[in-house]
Amino acid sequence: MDISAALLQGQKLLEDASVAVPRLTAEVLLAHAIGCERAWLFAHSDEPLREVWWIHYGRYLHERMQGKPTQYITGRQEFYGREFRVTPNVLIPRPETEHVVEAALKRGVSPKGNAASIIDIGTGSGAIAVTLALEIRATVTATDISAPALGVASENARRWKAPVSFVACDLADGIAGGRFDLVVSNPPYVPESDSSTIQREVRDHEPAVALYGGADGLEVYRRLIPEAARLLKPGGWLVMEIGYRSGEAVRSMLGTWREVETIPDLAGLPRVMVAKFLG
Repeated sequence: MDISAALLQGQKLLEDASVAVPRLTAEVLLAHAIGCERAWLFAHSDEPLREVWWIHYGRYLHERMQGKPTQYITGRQEFYGREFRVTPNVLIPRPETEHVVEAALKRGVSPKGNAASIIDIGTGSGAIAVTLALEIRATVTATDISAPALGVASENARRWKAPVSFVACDLADGIAGGRFDLVVSNPPYVPESDSSTIQREVRDHEPAVALYGGADGLEVYRRLIPEAARLLKPGGWLVMEIGYRSGEAVRSMLGTWREVETIPDLAGLPRVMVAKFLG
């Protein structure tokens, strides 16, 4: 069997298993099995498939057909133009979360022109923290309650030589307040009652601690917003990702905050909420 035939066979198997974008998925999995870029497959489409390649490719196809996300099979996901390592210990970074980065970049300059001080609460893979550290001159601290997640995030920071400090804690317990220009977070916001309706790839494989925000999806926001007020300097900003149904409820928690704004994603759904802390 050559590479072209292997791709066709993989595509058919994935189609029969109702896997989305089966052709692209087959290409990504075969490239991962070979250890090459996807472009190499097209330039060598008539090359015989080596036995070791077939063994790995077959295993990856089986895992994907059983619902394991492609990103956990390959261990990679692109975010804001950079490749990040991901494992089942961390949420897979979504393109929608890039709106959090964009909103933070617009507000991530210290009022005095010094290096901004930023904390990313619930960092997961470290995608937001690493991106902000590299995109602007900033001192970045990142927290997570999961030690394995922090291991992944630390690996990503080392790979990109990003100056990020990591702290294992619940939200920002133990971190001194009044020292940050910017608090960013993509907290868990899926209501537990929605667990039966979300995609099986998400429900069965991504970490529950990073997905579910209590019965109504708002549990973490109720703690995060007061915590952000403790952490921020006067004039600092809070930037949070939100669920598309939770905008009004989250906004109501920001009582005395100013310049509250909801930013939609490319589909027009509420995705990010920002608010200014006056102290």
